[in-house]
Parts: sequence; C-alpha cells; structure tokens
Amino acid sequence: MDFVLSSLSEGLLWSIMAIGIFLTFRILDIADMTAEGAFPLGAAVVASQIQAGQNPWLATLFSILAGMLAGLVSGLLHTKMKIPALLTGIVTLTGLYSINIKIMGGVPNLSIGDSSTIFKSVMGLGLSNEAAVFAVSISCLLLVCLILTLLMKTQIGLVLRSTGDNIPMSEANGVNVDTMKIFGYMISNGLVALCGALFAQTDGFSDVTSGTGTIVVGLSAVILAEVLIHDLTIGGRLLSIGVGAIVYRLIILNIYEIPNLDQNLVRLFNAILLALVLFAPEVQKRLKIRGLKLSSN
Repeated sequence: MDFVLSSLSEGLLWSIMAIGIFLTFRILDIADMTAEGAFPLGAAVVASQIQAGQNPWLATLFSILAGMLAGLVSGLLHTKMKIPALLTGIVTLTGLYSINIKIMGGVPNLSIGDSSTIFKSVMGLGLSNEAAVFAVSISCLLLVCLILTLLMKTQIGLVLRSTGDNIPMSEANGVNVDTMKIFGYMISNGLVALCGALFAQTDGFSDVTSGTGTIVVGLSAVILAEVLIHDLTIGGRLLSIGVGAIVYRLIILNIYEIPNLDQNLVRLFNAILLALVLFAPEVQKRLKIRGLKLSSN
C-alpha cells in the first residue's frame, strides 16, 4: 500500500511541473528549456532556506518567487532581445547552473537533514510519511488547477491564450504580446520551481543536476494526458495532466523492474518512451483518417 501511495504521490508532484510546461508548450506555443534550470533552482532555494532555519512553508514560497524570476529573465531575453525561444531557455538554464551552486553555498548538493519540512509539519497531524506526501501533493495539484482555471477565465487569461493561438490577431486587438509571454514564462517556471522545492523536501536534499530530464517528464505527461483523454475544458485538461504524470511514472517504474537492466540504458529507454508518446497523436490521426476512408467506402 505504501509503495502504491508513494508512486501516486510522485506522479502527482511531477504533474505540477508538467502543468508549468503545459503553459508554455501548449498555451503560448513555446518550447521552454528554462524548466531544467528552474527545477533545481526551486530545490536549491528551499534547501538553503530550511537549513538557515526558515519556516518550510515560507521557504517554498521563496522557491516559487525564484522560479518566477528565472521565467522573467527568459521572457525578457526572448521578447526584448529577440533570442529564439529554444535558445533563450538554454541560455537561462546554463546561467542558473552557477547560480544554483552559489545559492547552495558553493556545493553541488545540499542536505536538508533532520530540519523541518512541509511534509513533516503535516505528519504532525498523525499521518504517516507516505500519507503526508500524498496529502500535500494532491492538495497542491488541486490548488494549482483551481487557481489557473480561474485565471484562464479572466480577461488576462483569455488574452494569454489568444497570444499563443494567434499573435497577429492579438496585436491587432491592442494586446501587448511581449508582456503576456513574459507573464506566461513567469507562471510556468514558478510552478516548475515549486515542484523542485517539493521534491527536495521529500528526498531530503537538493542537487544541481536534479533538473536534467524534467522537460522529458513534463512533455510526456502532457502528451499522455492528451492521448488518453480528449475534448476537455481548460480545468479538466489541467487535472488530466496529473493522470498523464501518474501513468508516465508507472511506466518508468515498470522499466526499472526489467530483469538485469543495465542502469546506463535507463535514459535511452526514457528517450524512446518520449518518442513513442510524441508519436501517439500522429498514430491516432492516421487511424481516424483510415476509419473515415473505410466508412466512406
């Protein structure tokens, strides 16, 4: 039971990061690599703050703000300096590598040790460690989905979505698309940093390389959600990403269970899995077209 709860919790935590990637990838139509630097940034900030005696809830908030600052930098590089989106993310995450080490006191990893975390504070209510992680992860996911759903129904949210759909039309209607892109970058990387902060508190440490592969996990969760569940409102789509993240996590766990698996090949399997997931929508499209042709005949 604890193993199942732990797997579900990890999938739910990853879904918070996946929602952040969804905002840039689907809403703004931007491939943002900043996530791979924002994730360890959130972990570094929360670990250093907790070690300094800061309240873990406040330290987690600082992590979100740090992630939003990283998103601001990427947004400015992309919109004001006209650097292509993909290169913008690479520039920011490269710079964040040094910044993250600096935040952790010049070391590549930093242990939280026995210091208080938000999960330990929830355990004070009488929950086990696994139950506390699950309670916090699902609460964070629902809260994020609720806030973003309400935001997307406001004028700002509608303008943000129109910016990703059709920039010329948005500009013709007086929308400052650069501001909207920067806003999207900030929200996205704030969520990614939140995910990094939560994982640092569950693992008990932060590591400067922890962000490697986060973009793979996020994209896989988003695409899996779109393949598994169709035609959803924005709120339903955000919640479905949690399902996609859990499914992805279960697939990865099964890969690790392969007998005599060479651990050096794990990332190769992850890459193959991502390729298959990205190919899935095309397969669905081809099958649908073939079905239409057969029915017309």
